[in-house]
Amino acid sequence: MKNSLLLLIVVSCFKINAQKQAPSQTTANNASINYESVLNALTFRSIGPAVTSGRISDIVVNPLDKSEWYLAAASGGVWKTNNAGTSFSPIFDAQASFSIGCLKMDPKNPHIIWVGTGENNNQRSVGYGNGIYKSTNGGKSFVKMGLDKSFSIGKIEINRENSNEIWVAAYGSVWNEGGERGIYHTIDGGNTWTLDLSVSENTGFNEIHQDPFDAQILYACAHQRRRHEWTFLGGGPESAIYKSLDKGKT
Repeated sequence: MKNSLLLLIVVSCFKINAQKQAPSQTTANNASINYESVLNALTFRSIGPAVTSGRISDIVVNPLDKSEWYLAAASGGVWKTNNAGTSFSPIFDAQASFSIGCLKMDPKNPHIIWVGTGENNNQRSVGYGNGIYKSTNGGKSFVKMGLDKSFSIGKIEINRENSNEIWVAAYGSVWNEGGERGIYHTIDGGNTWTLDLSVSENTGFNEIHQDPFDAQILYACAHQRRRHEWTFLGGGPESAIYKSLDKGKT
């Protein structure tokens, strides 16, 4: 009885499927289908980014409004949401770099956003930047503030006691030596920069942090890296951690 019922169900399914797939006499005989109108009804939609093209390099959240976020895309600019991620808007498209390494929100003013261009990854498809940018109106507009030859910026640290004092960990190019590599320091809000710490033309810095309990103490991470067509150096002997007890003077 069970086998007969199963056979009946299978036969019925084949019959229904055949009826669905068989073209109707009306359609087969209709030679006046407007294919152009059918194709015009189709639209493209985004199905990515995916895999390595979808790298998010940094996120900052407004501590006074947890629904306001800024996202740095390694190869896709800066994005902002005002509704906790329900929707995002691009805010960096008018600038000369699409590759972003890091973001920093001023601890005293959430409307001031710093953007370090040039992703801080080491893969073959790494995108280069052209310096550091600043916004004073929550990302509505940006001003370029220098470090044009840093190629990649790994971290921005703002003195929590003085917003005009900023340190930048400049990584440099992954494919070549030279450029602006090291810990750069400004005391005038980015108008001028000095090189406080440098290792060599082959080694840049990917992080700089201010001690949360002592504003005089800084930690910096040097990373020696180099891409070649035939190999990759992911951490050479010049890689190290540095500590300063006088805000980067020594």
